[in-house]
Amino acid sequence: MVLLMSSNSHNWKLMAAASSSSSPQEKYDVFLSFRGEDTHNNFTSHLYAALCQQMINTFIDDELKRGDQISPSLWNAIEGSKISLIIFSKEYSSSGWCLEELVKILECKNSYGQTIIPVFYGVYPSHVRNQIGTFGDAFTKLEKHFKGSQETLQRWRTALREAANLSGFDSNVIKPN
Repeated sequence: MVLLMSSNSHNWKLMAAASSSSSPQEKYDVFLSFRGEDTHNNFTSHLYAALCQQMINTFIDDELKRGDQISPSLWNAIEGSKISLIIFSKEYSSSGWCLEELVKILECKNSYGQTIIPVFYGVYPSHVRNQIGTFGDAFTKLEKHFKGSQETLQRWRTALREAANLSGFDSNVIKPN
């Protein structure tokens, strides 16, 4: 399955096409990774509804509690998805939970060829890549909580850089018809 998204005056068009690549236990077409406080009740909820309307089986973790231990069921959902959509928002990098999801998603990309599509919602790809601007400010807050875990922080920085280097969608760039 390939997910095609295009922006036409803020209206998203979604199309699905068959693909031959597969993860070990495909359960979902799309896994949504997002910072709930930033985007859940606006962009992400609209995107989720549009995907479901197109009959695209989409996993959204709105029933999982942020800050708790990441459950094996979440790992299974990531591994069992054909595509991961990562919605980078201003506070995405303030969440260790989101960053652990990101690391797992990139592992699935490298191990199973999972397709990853970053969406830069109100942030610039370069800010995600280099952890600067408001996105970097959020990461700095998180760094204070993980002072003694330089290895974890470096893993997250590397994952952010890798994901931001992928071709995706930037909400700051509106293309005419």
